[in-house]
Amino acid sequence: MALCSKFLALYLVHICLLLSLCSAADPFVSYDFEVSYITASPLGVPQQVIAINGKFPGPTINVTTNNNVAINVRNKLDENLLIHWSGIQQRRSSWQDGLPGTNCPIPPKWNWTYQFQVKDQIGSFFYFPSLHMQRASGGFGSFIINNRAIIPIPFDTPHGDIVILIGDWFKRNHTALRKALDDGKDLGMPDGVLINGKGPYQYNTTLVPDGIDYETIEVQPGKTYRLRVHNVGTSTSLNFRIQNHNLLLAESEGSYTVQQNYTSLDIHVGQSYSFLVTMDQNASTDYYIVASARFVNESQWKRVTGVGILRYTNSKGKAKGPLPDAPNDEFDKTFSMNQARSIRWNVSASGARPNPQGSFRYGSINVTDVYVLKNKPLVTINGKRKATLSGISFVNPATPIRLADQFKVKGVYKLDFPNKPLTGSPKIETSVINGTYRGFMEIILQNNDTKMQSYHLSGYAVFVVGMDYGEWTENSRGTYNKWDGIARSTVQVYPGAWTAILVSLDNVGVWNLRTENLDSWYLGQETYVRIVNPEATNKTELPIPDNALFCGALNKLQKPQDISLAVSITGNRSKLFLTLLMAVCALMSLFG
Repeated sequence: MALCSKFLALYLVHICLLLSLCSAADPFVSYDFEVSYITASPLGVPQQVIAINGKFPGPTINVTTNNNVAINVRNKLDENLLIHWSGIQQRRSSWQDGLPGTNCPIPPKWNWTYQFQVKDQIGSFFYFPSLHMQRASGGFGSFIINNRAIIPIPFDTPHGDIVILIGDWFKRNHTALRKALDDGKDLGMPDGVLINGKGPYQYNTTLVPDGIDYETIEVQPGKTYRLRVHNVGTSTSLNFRIQNHNLLLAESEGSYTVQQNYTSLDIHVGQSYSFLVTMDQNASTDYYIVASARFVNESQWKRVTGVGILRYTNSKGKAKGPLPDAPNDEFDKTFSMNQARSIRWNVSASGARPNPQGSFRYGSINVTDVYVLKNKPLVTINGKRKATLSGISFVNPATPIRLADQFKVKGVYKLDFPNKPLTGSPKIETSVINGTYRGFMEIILQNNDTKMQSYHLSGYAVFVVGMDYGEWTENSRGTYNKWDGIARSTVQVYPGAWTAILVSLDNVGVWNLRTENLDSWYLGQETYVRIVNPEATNKTELPIPDNALFCGALNKLQKPQDISLAVSITGNRSKLFLTLLMAVCALMSLFG
């Protein structure tokens, strides 16, 4: 028995050393996700939504910088599934990004364990299902990365931490929305806006029917709370505000900001913000929490308004009267853009590391690659309505790009995405950007559509250095903010305008660059950036995971019976392994 114990200990120690996991500073955190359909009535009508562990929205993932995270996902839907961890940079491991360019999907009734480290990150993010427009039916939740204890946050510790998920919502589920797009139709006006998966408080009996469950957030008077607000919707920008309360902006998608007060802030699809809100009003009534549609005909879109309740513990009555006003800028298209420009990086604050954020002087780095990416209104290609980026409507290959590289499968994609928009007819291609490892790329996002767009780049935080109306030219660089432009993962591009971003390409892998508007994303408005280290080394990219799934041209590598056996025991085995691993690592750290 003693000999067996020694062998077990030696085996676990070997695994610890092999995986470099035995650092007291880098503990493991594990979650189990069961993704399934449930029936809910967020807008008063029963409908099918996607839940995680029976809850809609899903649970909050709460970790600390450098934690190793294991999330076992069991797919109980009737279609393939991937979960994307939006804004989590997956350093050295695009294998875990949960997008079709890097991962084969998890089939129905199977499960798969994501394992990654939240390396050198802090902040507010969210996760969601990335296939088939599934996010329009739910499956999303908040992802919080806390500072390590040795790194101070640049504000007093709040009394509480509150997650608020806002987003436009349809009474039709994602399969019906997908069919509408496949049939060449627009999605039309959403049926409402949800706040934490719930419909609006009945502030108006004409616009809001009886019997709708609404979100209530209870707070203590005089205390300051951190509100993490995420727009997880389909395609609508939302103005967020709380009646009679200031929103002190403190962080956005992993970067601490210069702290500024706003009475309201436009939050675009896919974006996340942290506000510090002090409960400094009297408690004569409750207060409205509002998320209302922006950059649409707001008089016709009044139903597309989410309303929750902020309730002091000593409140004396219900909220009443009209909602607090949205910005009155119908004839002033610069208001929202100027507000966006005012969001700046706190260069003196420490983020995930002890050194100040501003010690990375992005404005003094020479640009090595320039890409002008232009989107236009939908076009027809081969009889189908498609969305394009620089004249190309992207089609995801049957074999993920990263897997094709790993196994040298030819003909899966083309490494020929143009630096400037195509001038000829639009085309459908699997065309990928060839990024230069350790290069410094300038990307200009030109929105020549009439709708607001927001763009996301996986694997990185990008520096937002400029935005303006009209066509970008090389002279536009004279307006760039080269000192304290915010670093984030999702940026807005106003209709008829451009946004310029800079990104340091130091993360090897295949990374998705896409619109966050689900309808345009589904119709092809995306590409991938491929970053390869020309030197053969295992230090800049982790090896392919042992549990990798195979599909497309590599389908024969998949062993269904072996996978099925693994699926049946993965949950318990992973918990047991992680428990043993953490115990052994703790012992090792004790005995040095």
